[in-house]
Amino acid sequence: MPDSQPQQPSSSDSPGSPGSPASPGSPAPSGSPGPSSSPGTTGTPDASGALLLCGARLTDGRTVDVRLGDGRIEAVGTAGSLTAHAGRVDLGGYLLLPATADPHGHGDTALTALTQGPVSYGVQDVQRRATEAALLHLGHGATALRSHVRTGDVQGLDSLQAVLQARRSLRGLVDLSVVAVPRLLTGVAGADGIAMLRDAVKMGASVVGGCPDLDPDPTGYAEAVLDLAAEHGCAVDLHTDGGDPARLARLAAMAGGLRQGVAIGPCGGLGTLPADVVGRTAERLAAAGVTVVCLPQGGCGGTDHRGTAPVRLLRSVGVRVAAGSGALRDVANPVGRGDPLEAAYLLASRHGLRPEEAYGTVSSAARAALGLPEVRVEAGFPAELLAVRGDSLAGALSLAYSRVVVHRGRVVARTSAVREYCDSAAAVALDLPRQGRGA
Repeated sequence: MPDSQPQQPSSSDSPGSPGSPASPGSPAPSGSPGPSSSPGTTGTPDASGALLLCGARLTDGRTVDVRLGDGRIEAVGTAGSLTAHAGRVDLGGYLLLPATADPHGHGDTALTALTQGPVSYGVQDVQRRATEAALLHLGHGATALRSHVRTGDVQGLDSLQAVLQARRSLRGLVDLSVVAVPRLLTGVAGADGIAMLRDAVKMGASVVGGCPDLDPDPTGYAEAVLDLAAEHGCAVDLHTDGGDPARLARLAAMAGGLRQGVAIGPCGGLGTLPADVVGRTAERLAAAGVTVVCLPQGGCGGTDHRGTAPVRLLRSVGVRVAAGSGALRDVANPVGRGDPLEAAYLLASRHGLRPEEAYGTVSSAARAALGLPEVRVEAGFPAELLAVRGDSLAGALSLAYSRVVVHRGRVVARTSAVREYCDSAAAVALDLPRQGRGA
C-alpha cells in the first residue's frame, strides 16, 4: 500500500490534487490515485487568503464545510452551506481533526542509520537531514515540531546552527522549535557547557534541555538548566529515564515556578517502579505542572529505552502526557517513522487509552507542551488541521494512509495511498470496497 511523500506545490495543480508545498525535488507519488482516493481541490487559497474545506466529517459524526482565512478558522457550517469565493478542497470521505504536533525529535541525527562510515555533522549535511526529517513529520500531519540538538563535543554549535537554518527555510510550512542539549553542566567541564548553552540561546534556541542522567551530578545539571531558563525566559525539556523517583521529586520541586513550562521524557523507567511509588511521584509532577513526553514508537539516544512511561497512571493523577516520535531512522531506532498517528495507535492498542485520549497526546497535549494555542474545528481557532481518510477516529488510527495537512490556513502536504486488488470473482460477488485508478 504505497504512501507518497508530500508533493511540490504548483499553481497549475490538476483537479483532484491539492497544492502542497514540500521540499524541492521530493519524489512524486508512487501512483496517481483515482477520483475516489484523492480529495478534489483547486489547491490554493484565493486572493483574500480564504480556503474552503468541503464535506469533511467531524469526530461527532457531522459532515461540514470549513472556511479558513488569515490563518484561522472563519466558519464551520453544514455541508453545502458555505459559498465563499475561495479555493476549494473536497474532503468527502475524510475525517477532519486538529493537526498533530511532535514534541520530541532529533533533527541533527535523523536519517543516519544507514550511513556508511562516520556520520557527518557539517552544517550543510545536518541542515539537509533536519529539513528532510521535518518534511517527513509534516507529511504525517505534524505542523509543529521540537528538535533536540546536541551542543558541545566535536560539533560545538555547528549542529545547532544547521537546525536553526533549517527552521528558517521551513517557515510557512512547519513551526520548528529547537532545544539546545549540552552534555555536561557540572564540575570543571560543566563551565564550558554552561557558556555554550548561553551562546545557544543567543543564537536562537528557544528551549534549553539536556540529559541530567548522564552528568555526574544530575540534580546540579537540572538546576543549572532551570536557572538559565528562568534567566532567559526559555522553556525546559529534559531527557530522563525517570527510574529514580527521588530525583524526579527534586526536579518537580525546582520546576514549579518556571513560567515557560517544563517537559521531561521519555520516563520509561517509571514503568518499572511499584504503582504506589509512581503515583506519589506523578502527583508531584502534576502539582508542578511538568509535562511527561513519552515515546511509544521507541527511544532515542539520550536515555536508556525501558519501554513506555505508564501513561494511564500518570494521566489519572493529572499529569499532562504528550507523545513524541523520538529517533527517526538513526542508530537509536533505525526504523523510526516519526508518525504521530502511529504513536497514538500504539497508546490505544497497547496502553489502554481510548482513541480520543490517544489522539489527544499527539494533538492538544503535544501543542500545549510546545506552548502553542489550542486547536478545535470551530470558528476562531488556528487553522492547523489534518484530514485523514476514514469515518471515525478509531478507523483513522488503524488505517491512516491518505492525509491532507493544513498549516496556517493552507494545504501544505498531501499523502495519497492507492489500494488495488487483482480481478477476483469473490471480490465482485461480495462487492468489496476498492480504490483504484479505474479500468
